[in-house]
Amino acid sequence: MFLAKVEGSVVSTKKDPTMHGRRLLLLRPQLVDEEDPSRFRPGLNTIVAVDIIGAGEDEMVLFSQGSSARLAANLKDCPVDAVVIGIVDTVDVFGKKIFSASNTK
Repeated sequence: MFLAKVEGSVVSTKKDPTMHGRRLLLLRPQLVDEEDPSRFRPGLNTIVAVDIIGAGEDEMVLFSQGSSARLAANLKDCPVDAVVIGIVDTVDVFGKKIFSASNTK
């Protein structure tokens, strides 16, 4: 599992039939900063992930990638490589809270 921030959504009207009706989100992975572990730094890449839980823009989410993504509910036969599997409430690093969803609303 990985942490990411939802940066937007992706719309694709022509796609594999098993993907019809599936919401796609654009994610930016979040990494704990090595120099300052009290904050995140954004990853360099973005990832398109299937959203099965109803995450929204600017939310911090957990996502699974690779073959594990297809283990999520109702995705066994879908050609997915990433799936949002949770919305993050808090993140603690070395006993210090570096993210709280209640501080972002």
